[in-house]
Amino acid sequence: MQRVVLVTGHYLESKRQAGFHWLADAYWRAGWEVLFLTTAISWFSWLQRNYRMAYPVLREANRLRQVRHGLMSYVWFTPWHPVNLRLHLLNRLLSPLFARYAELPLGEAEAYVRQADLLLFESKPGLLLYERCKRLNPHARYVYRVSDDLRLLRSSHPLVLQAEERYAPQFDLVSVPSAYLLQRFQHLPQAVLHHHGIRKDLFACVSANPYQGAWDAHVVFVGTAYFDYDFLSTASASFPHWAFHIIGPIPRLPKRPNVIAYGEMAFRDTIPFVQHADIGLCTLQMQAPASASFSDSLKIIQYAYCGLPVVLPELLRSARPNTFCYIPGNAASIRQALLAARHCGRSNTTMDGIHSWDEVAAALAEQ
Repeated sequence: MQRVVLVTGHYLESKRQAGFHWLADAYWRAGWEVLFLTTAISWFSWLQRNYRMAYPVLREANRLRQVRHGLMSYVWFTPWHPVNLRLHLLNRLLSPLFARYAELPLGEAEAYVRQADLLLFESKPGLLLYERCKRLNPHARYVYRVSDDLRLLRSSHPLVLQAEERYAPQFDLVSVPSAYLLQRFQHLPQAVLHHHGIRKDLFACVSANPYQGAWDAHVVFVGTAYFDYDFLSTASASFPHWAFHIIGPIPRLPKRPNVIAYGEMAFRDTIPFVQHADIGLCTLQMQAPASASFSDSLKIIQYAYCGLPVVLPELLRSARPNTFCYIPGNAASIRQALLAARHCGRSNTTMDGIHSWDEVAAALAEQ
């Protein structure tokens, strides 16, 4: 049986399903033995009120736990981990301490690292474990899956950026999900573009329509951050007969009858809302160049697979034919983008070229 260790910042049973969750699932369904190694979680996470602390991470800390046969979770909870303290002097003063992060005891996870055939690293502080893992297991395949541009994450300590610069050339494969990130690593011959995948089997299931009421259109947003509040305020006022469904931990939404908040929801429960929507929103409030990598986000790919027209800000403009852009803060362009998306309607051609997570996982494992 082949073994894979996913070194990630996510918690395996979180409601927020990121790419690493789906890669773990794909390897497990393909018959691999999987260890989901949660890193970058410590008492700093508690102080920052990180969303992962809402899960039983303290109870599971540093304990190997079998979630299903062949699927293991290990929350590597440490006294501290590298975090950006926002002040250059503080970051510098704590750098010697943070540099020792990879030396902290790995407990039962160490045996899995020694036995792994594939180690898959996310762009998180867990990158600092690369050298240690390489010493423990020099014969495995090492893949860096760049989920985010570390230069643009406010949580990235300079040590993590330095680790990426030092270790990325040493990986067997550097896999990026967007053309923007590919440009960042184009100097590396082993850098390859692998767009996010999708669980096609889940989206192929027929679901009941979750929408109710005599609305002229159902517009859905699914996400967790960077929400453009001004867009929603303008859009919901301009189209009072359209329903705007907001799924995710988004506070302070406009109190209007046509703005319907659902809070955070398990991924599978969001699928019917996407399948039966008329328009998908990727209305993120970001600054260039931070926004560029979101033009190929997992959510946009899910919208595209369901054939939805997508409304997004001008900074996320791409060649995708189902996208309609607006200028943030410009009420006329917001209305125009929504009307154009509604007029366009659904298209079956938008799913062309979208791969399953099984295909992405297999590509990362190829020698």
